[in-house]
Amino acid sequence: MQPRVALVTGGTGGIGSSIVQRLAAMGHRVATNYRDEERARTWQAKMRERGVEVALARGDVSSADEAQALIEDIERQLGPIEVLVNNAGITRDSTFHRMTPLQWNDVIGTNLNSCFNVTRPVIEGMRERKWGRIVQISSINGLKGQYGQANYAAAKAGMHGFTISLARENARFGITVNTVSPGYVATDMVMAVPEEVRAKIVAEIPTGRLGSPEEIAYAVSFLVADEAAWITGSNLDINGGHHMGW
Repeated sequence: MQPRVALVTGGTGGIGSSIVQRLAAMGHRVATNYRDEERARTWQAKMRERGVEVALARGDVSSADEAQALIEDIERQLGPIEVLVNNAGITRDSTFHRMTPLQWNDVIGTNLNSCFNVTRPVIEGMRERKWGRIVQISSINGLKGQYGQANYAAAKAGMHGFTISLARENARFGITVNTVSPGYVATDMVMAVPEEVRAKIVAEIPTGRLGSPEEIAYAVSFLVADEAAWITGSNLDINGGHHMGW
């Protein structure tokens, strides 16, 4: 596969970091966004220690204006974005009858609205060049729901609706659009959950373990490859059999 410019939103997180490293290992020039500069520069230095160069651009992807600015910044640094992984996400958990408008809007803004905010500035260039790869990182909970996560589940389910509509509109332009829906992955956030709670989660997973960020990154690398040109509008469940759909 020829080297491409790839943007991974939320790339400094657990799954995002693995995606960044996997795409860089494929020869792509990779970038991510950040909000906290000190944290981002520390992360960038760690990536360099592993032999991975990552371009950084400041921007909150829940804001259309900031997303537009960070896209322009990345394209000035690296060139036109040809691979986009919409990975940015947050949680603000609460049972719905206690959920505040801020908790709802924060999650919808970062997890779902960001897909529009980041994809809109790059889609026309992809159409002009007749090539593009877009992947949404959704979640098992967008498929099966989760107690206390009406906001998160709604956003993650909406990401695949975005995928299948965009896939239909852009297939004839050489652009594929797909979704990856991870189950419970051994990121810092999940490992911070009390051990007894994690044990209950693992007990429900047929493979008997949590996933690894590297396994999610592998799926992304598969979907963005040149050879994946006939895969579009799909959702790839990666959850150890925790939730099995038809």
